[in-house]
Amino acid sequence: MIDISAVSGPRVILKAIEQEIPMAALPFNDTRIEELVLRFNAVMAKEGTDISDLGGNASDDEVAVTLQETGGDLSRDEITQEIESMNDEQKDALVALFWIGRGDAEPEAWEQTKALARQQHEGLVSRYLLGQPEAGEFLTAGLEKMVEYGVD
Repeated sequence: MIDISAVSGPRVILKAIEQEIPMAALPFNDTRIEELVLRFNAVMAKEGTDISDLGGNASDDEVAVTLQETGGDLSRDEITQEIESMNDEQKDALVALFWIGRGDAEPEAWEQTKALARQQHEGLVSRYLLGQPEAGEFLTAGLEKMVEYGVD
């Protein structure tokens, strides 16, 4: 069993590398998955643009708050592009990692979970994951569970 108590979030990958845990079952570059989780967290922290009070001060009408999504926001588009540029094996693994993190599957069933993810592909994987609350947290939790399990 790996001690990951001092490690949180995507840094668990680096801890796994330091402890020489084989990560071959995860077809991700450590930097790539870490950046993806950070992007998910940034997008999930945002709210939809809500401009319901048009009778306020004219100087601030129609101005979006910093953490609101706007039409020109690239974060969601960047995640979509990143995920859809992955090969099928990586997309399957990403969905499986999400499911494991959410508690729908266990690391012991990694191969079966990836196969189920492949069977369930309907539409864009990015759309599925972006539609899930706390996607970044579940990906991180799934990764932590896989490292605890000692993937090979």
